[in-house]
Amino acid sequence: MIWYFGLIALVGVERLAELVVAKRNAKWSFARGGIETGRGHYPAMVALHIAFLLSCILETIVFDRPFIPLLGWTMFVLFLAAQALRWWCIVTLGHQWNTRVIVVPGMQRITSGPYRWMSHPNYVAVVIEGIALPLIHTNVITAIAFTTINAFILRLRLRSEREALHMLEVRE
Repeated sequence: MIWYFGLIALVGVERLAELVVAKRNAKWSFARGGIETGRGHYPAMVALHIAFLLSCILETIVFDRPFIPLLGWTMFVLFLAAQALRWWCIVTLGHQWNTRVIVVPGMQRITSGPYRWMSHPNYVAVVIEGIALPLIHTNVITAIAFTTINAFILRLRLRSEREALHMLEVRE
């Protein structure tokens, strides 16, 4: 259990690092006329991700969830793959990556890296992580709850992204 809680803590540190990168990239974007959409869903998204990490810990303790090696190690490998995909997205997007929806007029849409094969690889990473991280320690309730709530937030997020891209098209 201790190593799992350590993993959750590392994910928390990773999220803080992502926020630092996002803040730096937001400053860069706004300095170049960046336009933000979807501010309304952002606090709910942040709250969900905090609750997700806490729920992984609480469900493990409250329900005395076991580590089942076949499930746990399989989910750990999926979790690592999701992290690799997430950071591939971050590196590929460079200054354009953000936890918020900010588009910069005149910037070209990125079509390299994982974006060569899919439109929203970062969201694929989030979905995989939302299933895999809790299931490392058989936290089924957390996996189902996060995945369900995240699906609603992702719908809002995708709508915001479409709106932002449409605003750019209208301006150009």
